[in-house]
Amino acid sequence: MIKAVIIDDVPQAIASLQQDLRDYCPEVEVTDTADGVVNGAKLLRKQKPDILFLDVQLGDGTGFDLLDILSEIPFKVIFTTSSDAFAVRAFRMAAVDYLLKPVQPDELQEAVGRAKELLGEQPKQLDLLKNTLNGKEGNKRIALHTLDKIHLIELEQIIRCEAQGNYTTFYLNDGQKIMVTKTLKEYDRILSEVGFLRVHQSHLINLKQIQAFVKTDGGYLLMRGGNRIPVSVRKRAEVVKMLDRF
Repeated sequence: MIKAVIIDDVPQAIASLQQDLRDYCPEVEVTDTADGVVNGAKLLRKQKPDILFLDVQLGDGTGFDLLDILSEIPFKVIFTTSSDAFAVRAFRMAAVDYLLKPVQPDELQEAVGRAKELLGEQPKQLDLLKNTLNGKEGNKRIALHTLDKIHLIELEQIIRCEAQGNYTTFYLNDGQKIMVTKTLKEYDRILSEVGFLRVHQSHLINLKQIQAFVKTDGGYLLMRGGNRIPVSVRKRAEVVKMLDRF
């Protein structure tokens, strides 16, 4: 059996998830539950579950606060919450999945299945969860929300991001385009630390996907896939400097 703990401050939500696990994931045994950061920390110091189902917004803090407290305890984290506002942060902490309430049975089964696969890996400290984007270990990825799903995308797959008003379109190296309802500015803050550069008001590019910097015609970048991305005048010196490092 796979041991699990649920931490949520809504009793009905706990009961609903417990029933869903009994119905759709019978291999998962919920050994205990807690309703907040403090109680959850005490519980998890006593128990060492395989999976933690964790709500984001708790009465005495957030699920992220709990993860900070429990940096020495290894387990797989599946967030369960009624809002998608924290998904990017959750996946930056390498959560196995991020389920929106009411939890759908097929999504729950997929999340548990993914956690089961990861349980076979060498155990790691929880603080490695925080290295998904900023560290050196593991596959670096980001969560992209569309109307019908959350896409988990490896950073190396992203060629560039383009602003379209309050939306951002991600262009991937397999030709796929993913439009999300967040501004380019928000992704600039996240991705600028991990090899991406804002070269224009409307364009954020993956430095590893550059093929050439063409100095004529005002200056533009030739990206893999053949796209030409303009470089603003104030960004030209920074682009040249970054390319020189390669």
